[in-house]
Amino acid sequence: MTRKAARGLWAVLLTTAVMSTAAACSHDGGSASSTASKAASAAASAASRGADVVASATAAAGEKLSKFKNGVTAKSDVELGKPSTDGDGRATVKVTVKNSADSKKSYAIQVNFRDGSGNLLDTVVVTVDDVGAKASKAATARSNRKLSGEVKAEVGQALRH
Repeated sequence: MTRKAARGLWAVLLTTAVMSTAAACSHDGGSASSTASKAASAAASAASRGADVVASATAAAGEKLSKFKNGVTAKSDVELGKPSTDGDGRATVKVTVKNSADSKKSYAIQVNFRDGSGNLLDTVVVTVDDVGAKASKAATARSNRKLSGEVKAEVGQALRH
């Protein structure tokens, strides 16, 4: 079972347990099993939407990287700063590229945002064009959506051409 599936299953089980207890104490006439079933369905739907968002971002990142023709792996040329949150609640991180080549190069960097447990929350691709020979240039990676809790950033892939 994947981490995403396990996380989703735990979310469903926890929500079911909480809602079953709440429904048992309810005075609205609804049965505990009916309320628990509705809660489990809502939790599963939310977990599915979260997984769909990450899958969509991952697919978009892969597509963007595939358009970067004749790229050479260059993760060692990239440094990430400490992630923070902007005014919209999206995670941001400074991306610094140090061109180790003897000529001007452009970069495509996939930045993965993960939670404290290492689960993938979002992924984006940042392009840094025309970095001079032996020079550095900075950019900012910004998550596609609001992220909360502990957020870590890592370089997934980095291509140079």
